[in-house]
Amino acid sequence: MAKKKQQQPGGTPATVALTAAGVTYTVHAYEHDPAHPSYGEEAAEAMGVSPERVFKTLVADVDGILTVAVVPVAGRLDLKALATAVSGKRASMADPTLAERTTGYVRGGISPLGQRKKLRTVLDNSADAHPTICVSAGRRGLEVELSPADLTSLTEAVSARIARA
Repeated sequence: MAKKKQQQPGGTPATVALTAAGVTYTVHAYEHDPAHPSYGEEAAEAMGVSPERVFKTLVADVDGILTVAVVPVAGRLDLKALATAVSGKRASMADPTLAERTTGYVRGGISPLGQRKKLRTVLDNSADAHPTICVSAGRRGLEVELSPADLTSLTEAVSARIARA
């Protein structure tokens, strides 16, 4: 992976945050198809990357606190496990409009990086099995590839098993 030194025009808050942090990352762009039933699966197919290495960013409400869950496209979020990971009792998916307003991103393009309001984050521990993973770079059709350790560090994420098949 080449280190991005300069921000290209049209950068997102996620890529700006990565550049400012000085971490190594690669941006992958693809043509988004609005008719595709799954943003994450579309990204994996378009990039030719295993769905186990492409992670989706979901926003949940855990005991009234918005929490970001980053799980592989190949899996599903286990809400009970997410609540446990942050010492909570109950978790449910957040209202999509609230998630968009709070993160500054649109659904299908929510990145765990560069959010308008920093939310607590949990990264599924399956990420540790890969040297790099892909997450949304902040808009539909744009992914960023980076090491799980860098993602964990930049988001101050907790690593826990929060995905199920």
